[in-house]
Amino acid sequence: MSGYVGVLVSDPWLQNQFTQVELRSLKTHFMSMRRESGKLTVADLASKMSRVKVIGENLKEEERVAFIQDVYHNILQDEVDFELFLKVYLKLQAHANARTGSNAKNSSAFLKAATTTLLHTISESEKSSYAAHINNYLAEDEFLKKYLPVDPSSNDLFELAKDGVLLCKLINVAVPGTIDERAINTKRVLNPWERNENHTLCLNSAKAIGCTVVNIGTQDFIEGRRHLVLGLISQIIKIQLLADLNLKKTPQLLQLVDDSKDVEELMSLPPEKILLRWMNFHLKKTGYKKIVTNFSSDIKDGEAYANLLNVLAPEHSNPSTLNVKNLLERARLILEHADRMGCRRYLTPKDIVEGSPNLNLAFVAHIFQHRNGLQTQTKQISFLETLPDDTLISREERAFRFWINSLGNSTYIDNVFEDLRNGWVLLETLDKVSPGIVNWKIANKPPIKLPFRKVENCNQVVKIGKQLKFSLVNIAGNDIVQGNKKLILAYLWQLMRCNILQLLKILRNHWHGKEITDADILEWANSKVRTSGSQSRMFSFKDKSLSDGIFFLELLSAVQPRSVNWSLVTKGETDEEKKMNATYIISIARKLGCSIFLLPEDVTEVNQKMILTLTASIMYWFMKQPVEEKASVSSDSENGSSHSETISNSTSDDSASDSSIEETGNVLHA
Repeated sequence: MSGYVGVLVSDPWLQNQFTQVELRSLKTHFMSMRRESGKLTVADLASKMSRVKVIGENLKEEERVAFIQDVYHNILQDEVDFELFLKVYLKLQAHANARTGSNAKNSSAFLKAATTTLLHTISESEKSSYAAHINNYLAEDEFLKKYLPVDPSSNDLFELAKDGVLLCKLINVAVPGTIDERAINTKRVLNPWERNENHTLCLNSAKAIGCTVVNIGTQDFIEGRRHLVLGLISQIIKIQLLADLNLKKTPQLLQLVDDSKDVEELMSLPPEKILLRWMNFHLKKTGYKKIVTNFSSDIKDGEAYANLLNVLAPEHSNPSTLNVKNLLERARLILEHADRMGCRRYLTPKDIVEGSPNLNLAFVAHIFQHRNGLQTQTKQISFLETLPDDTLISREERAFRFWINSLGNSTYIDNVFEDLRNGWVLLETLDKVSPGIVNWKIANKPPIKLPFRKVENCNQVVKIGKQLKFSLVNIAGNDIVQGNKKLILAYLWQLMRCNILQLLKILRNHWHGKEITDADILEWANSKVRTSGSQSRMFSFKDKSLSDGIFFLELLSAVQPRSVNWSLVTKGETDEEKKMNATYIISIARKLGCSIFLLPEDVTEVNQKMILTLTASIMYWFMKQPVEEKASVSSDSENGSSHSETISNSTSDDSASDSSIEETGNVLHA
């Protein structure tokens, strides 16, 4: 257990019962329960524990009440601290497992998060569909092709996922270039440390493309916890299939709206909502009366599918489809129609009739990718050309959005300018960054219909920001409610920076309460690189010489000499060489255990804010290492980490990294 766990739990026995990931998630639950009640007693836990998955789904409230009254009858009115909360949780979990006949040890799957599973069961249909997807998209991968195709009816998929390579490769299929494949350990037989590195790289990269992984740790992959592996695969594939559902990739989507105001609304919608709007746009042409609002109950009878496919591919339609009364038979005819279009994938007739939400969404997204039925019009293209080029804004919005989603808040956000306007998620994030700072008694919980209630939340957000010494000149709560992009980004940057500095302050005991500054981080980085024998120096976080990436590679090598394979590093002279180095830096940092949300362009263009987060993340990771490991690193560095003669044009090398770092926590997690 790392020092971080000790901050949460002092009881050694309790420390051994949970992973760090589990403790963080349970701590979030505990804080939320205490906020709602003001004072949380043992008796309160009978109802409050319903939100904890293994307990809430296996024990009715009256069973929880009876159990707690029986076991804790002497202390029912005692106030609950976190350690007592954990002990009650373990007893209730054991009781639930005994009731269900489960003898599974503590599981990370205790949160009521959006997963594809119930308890530890998995959907065989989803497993088969995702296996087929992987077989299709990774069949030609140089490393994986000797293991593919996997048998969709077997559990080979989970065995193949155990070394982390498959999931890393799948992330790159979903969002090309996310992981520098030179950083993946791809030897035929990996030792435990190399396998752990791959899993750490995978999880940090998954967060960086928008996956929710707050209840998943590297041990879950090693132990082959199928429901968690399948849940992550599902998220990655979903991101891949929905990638084209935006105006940049598919400008024809402008057909779905009538005026510029509607365009702004469309641009703020999550991809699933755009997909539903596209589906309803075509269904309206057929005279179909219902509005499809989900990928489950609204499509079970097959009528929406039959009408949609008739619009998109009338040449392949079967007139008898809608006349068939048997829903399974109708579903079979629908899939035959899709097959004739070249779009049959992910679904069986049973999946349609049962309304499998993940597979139906995948099916509709696949149809959209191959035949969206929209036309490009000149006025659409000219309109898009008038839109401002907000490349930097969209990059920053993306980084802040994924950071906020990585914290495990109650709501997943799809757009910071829209989804933060009621103030609630910002209050939750502030509470993660500085526990106890939010006055929940005056906070308004969604859904919030009255505008002034949103302003009240956002006024508290601004007030807390001033308490934390943010620069908030001329910023009021109403600016957030109105979705002022510039001011929201400015606030989020200061919030992210505050989180990093507070985490560093906790770890650096010798600061003796002194505030850590940007200058301290800069000096630390220069000191580490200097100690390793290099003459490189970073003069500021906007130093343009950083664009070649060499300084950060030297910093990573200084904190963990085995992390960088210098034969794969370029000289960073051309734009392409700089980008290759930047991609390698980000992947190596994530592989060590840094949770970072920047893009290669942030390094090559020297984005001051993201350069600071990268440096602070590396510093945070290093400071968390045990003293003996730091001493070993210093010794390795002094014994020669010079690389000036080994920088070359990038080459392929299976031994890209032989480092043996244990999994660490995430820099941006409170």
